[in-house]
Amino acid sequence: MKNKEFGRALERRTLQFAVRIIRLSSHLPNTTQGKVVRNQMTKSGTSVGANYRQANRARSRADFNNKIATCEKEASETQYWLEVIKETGWLPWERIKPDFEECSELLAIFTSIGNAR
Repeated sequence: MKNKEFGRALERRTLQFAVRIIRLSSHLPNTTQGKVVRNQMTKSGTSVGANYRQANRARSRADFNNKIATCEKEASETQYWLEVIKETGWLPWERIKPDFEECSELLAIFTSIGNAR
């Protein structure tokens, strides 16, 4: 796969991930604590794709590297919130697992891109 094709595919994948996170967050409890986790996870989960899209339109290599580092951080944060949801028992693991696995793969991809700089 060529770089442009890879970039477009990863943009689409991160967009789909954002939608999945938004849908998952709607199933969290409507408590003060649930709202905090919902907001935090939604922000970080949607930020992965937004920052990747910005990275692909970076004006410099340094700008690209900075955005990729942000993607990595946001994916890691999203993974954390998914772990919090699991540990609280708010949702069954079977419901969280596909999103956790996708988040782990995205984190690995952005870590790899970041290490290649």
